[in-house]
Amino acid sequence: MSRPIKVLLAKPGLDGHDQGAKIVARALMDAGMEVIYTGLRQTPEAVASMSLQEDVDVISLSSMAGSHLPFCRTLKPLLEANGLTDKLWLIGGNLPKQDHQALRDLGFTGIFPTGARLDDIVAFIREQVK
Repeated sequence: MSRPIKVLLAKPGLDGHDQGAKIVARALMDAGMEVIYTGLRQTPEAVASMSLQEDVDVISLSSMAGSHLPFCRTLKPLLEANGLTDKLWLIGGNLPKQDHQALRDLGFTGIFPTGARLDDIVAFIREQVK
């Protein structure tokens, strides 16, 4: 790419734990990516709108509160309606293994549970976004 990879990093719903998201955001910036961090308590509508307005390459969520499946089920049609299916969709955080396939089925190709290595997240994004 001739410009930095642009990543939206959102904290969905009532999740008030953002330390991990901030660490990931810093790692992505240190890797040369442009990161738009939305802050806490974002709605699916806000995530879709910001993703479109900012013309991002990556739409990523950091979820620690356990509401990731309902949030993603609401977000998917909004991303589709805004023509954002060509973007890379990622999610990280407290994601039980039994939810990973449902997240993949919703279109989240990158799933990074708590403890995922920052280098692995950076490498995955670089491999997927051309």
